[in-house]
Amino acid sequence: MPSMTTAETQTGRGPLRPIMPIEGIDDWDKRLARVDAFWDRAIIDRPVVVARLPKASPVRPWPKRSHASERARWMDVDHVVACALADVANHDYLGDALPTAWPNLGPEVFSAFFGTELEYGPDTSWSVPNLLDWCNVEQIRFSKDNAYWRKIVEMTSALLEAGKNRFYTGMTDLHPGGDALVAFRDPQNMNIDMVEEEDAVRALLRRVTDTYLEVYDFYADWLVRERQAITNWTGIVSTKRHAVPSNDFSCMISKAMYDDVFLPGIIEECRHTDANIYHLDGPNALRHLDSLLAIEELDAIQWVYGAGNGPSTKWMPVYKRCQEAGKGLQLSMRLDEVDAFIAELRPEGLWIAFDGPYTRDGVQAAIRKIEKWS
Repeated sequence: MPSMTTAETQTGRGPLRPIMPIEGIDDWDKRLARVDAFWDRAIIDRPVVVARLPKASPVRPWPKRSHASERARWMDVDHVVACALADVANHDYLGDALPTAWPNLGPEVFSAFFGTELEYGPDTSWSVPNLLDWCNVEQIRFSKDNAYWRKIVEMTSALLEAGKNRFYTGMTDLHPGGDALVAFRDPQNMNIDMVEEEDAVRALLRRVTDTYLEVYDFYADWLVRERQAITNWTGIVSTKRHAVPSNDFSCMISKAMYDDVFLPGIIEECRHTDANIYHLDGPNALRHLDSLLAIEELDAIQWVYGAGNGPSTKWMPVYKRCQEAGKGLQLSMRLDEVDAFIAELRPEGLWIAFDGPYTRDGVQAAIRKIEKWS
């Protein structure tokens, strides 16, 4: 078992901190350093490039366990840990990829911390709105006695223990702001609320944001104490305390309404962390891009154009707007698109993953091209 050492990377604006090394990846610290440079729109020797390949033959059997329901499967912490260990053992990590696992009960678990119930399918979960009348808004309260909160704490603890020197344990998927309120109310009701209940929306938004900042710090502080790199559902792994501001509800409202009601909270989230990347989801969200690019504390954009709206190269003007505003980019591209991106974009501040099927030789050839780009 390797000893704890200090990565030659910096967390936020503070001093170097010790990071847990990963067995079998000798250059784990160099990989982290490249990602830390990405947040500063800089490169050490090349942009970040990540690729994960399944091993030709599994080295750890995939767990097989029967569950009475989908919900029971999601809540089975032992099963979650067994799946994480098998997943990490059965993949190779190319470029700057690092093994990770994160406690996941679905994209609306933050709202569940306030009393919303979740229903489960094979691949995701969804909320059951619980604020049916604004007269009952005081019932929307965060509690550490909440069953979902306790389960995420349990899951995080178990992953940290199982992952020692094997993988980095990340944060659960936290969606505060407008998306949290939508989970409480349902999108159709929320659209009406924006006109008829704006004061109530603002008051609840304030409570939700305050709670989010405390929840974020709880998990970030915990991971730092455990010498973890910080990671989450985006796949970005860094020594910096980073987060993923978002507001998918923004697709349903005007730029003026977004700027007035929700943008201040996004700015507050950005100012709270050492680094951040905004999850911009779908063509209807592009109306808000200029507002986001004007946030000084926002470091990067994750542009998700959605199924049927590809390929990635179609959106080159969006990527260029982001770079011209001084923002980094998390990019997903096919191997045959690499040349187009090299021709159109600057290499500084890019985090690159590959879409579609690819081979080890294909990834290594792409990395060689990207090294020359730098």
